Amino acid sequence: MNATDLSLPAANTVRRFIVENEPVRGYWVNMEAAWQELRAHHEYPPAVRELLGETVSAAVLLAATLKFEGTLTFQLEGDGVVRLLVAQCTNDFRVRAVARVENEAEFASGGAVLGGSEGFRRLVGRNGRIVVTVEAAERDMRYQGIVPLNGESLAECLESYFASSEQLPTQVRLAADDKRSMGLLVQRLPGAGGVDAEEGSSAAMAWADAQRAISAVTTPELLHLSLTDLLQRRFTRQDVRAFTGSPVAFECRCSLDRVQGLLRSLGIDEVRAVIREQGAVSVTCEFCHRPYRFDAVDVERLFAISSAIPEGPASLH
Repeated sequence: MNATDLSLPAANTVRRFIVENEPVRGYWVNMEAAWQELRAHHEYPPAVRELLGETVSAAVLLAATLKFEGTLTFQLEGDGVVRLLVAQCTNDFRVRAVARVENEAEFASGGAVLGGSEGFRRLVGRNGRIVVTVEAAERDMRYQGIVPLNGESLAECLESYFASSEQLPTQVRLAADDKRSMGLLVQRLPGAGGVDAEEGSSAAMAWADAQRAISAVTTPELLHLSLTDLLQRRFTRQDVRAFTGSPVAFECRCSLDRVQGLLRSLGIDEVRAVIREQGAVSVTCEFCHRPYRFDAVDVERLFAISSAIPEGPASLH
């Protein structure tokens, strides 16, 4: 096995690996500082926090499998305690995420933890869906894939997405705790020797070995081993090559310009009505909780028609 660690540190990294001369590839993501910074903006119940961490890793793994310039949004919609999970990852692996929880205080007091299908289904319910949206800036292209929430874990749901939307046999492992969010994915590629290869062929056997290897990975191994150690421990029957990683970082893309654009879209009459009622307009980013505040003067500047009125920045507190 060839699995040499290269220049980038293990933490906050996404890396690709391949089975040499076979149509099998994989991706591994490890987030520590990025995950801790992301979740510092909101305190979720432990089970929700764990599922959110898995969702962030899922978004990074999805983005890693694609060639695009833009943003990928992984959205889980359910009818359980967790009504919505949204994780976004750019092509250069800048991530942000948020969860919306029904009766969060009551759920938190119950001390529930995420474990097995019962814990997962208590969180997301029985009816839901996964929505994956890719907005590629270079071609002004937007792709969206929607699949039912099939599976008894988020990893199984992601495998179902790949099977139905991408037609790629895929196996996924996801894990998260207070310190880190991790993910591991292997895929059998199409083409010569790939998905359509005959059973018993070298490609089919390589894929079967990869499936057995990732199925044997335990949650503690995923959370605590480097990619090299993981490959050496579990992919023992294959010649695997791991490549240089790319850094992953938390970054919220909210900005004053975006919030001003939101207010303009509402129209001056509606914004003035809020000013009359509340004295100011306050907008808080749901991803990073950064507050934006606009008083009456700020609003009039924002909507000023006459060029004689200089347009200045809104008050930010």
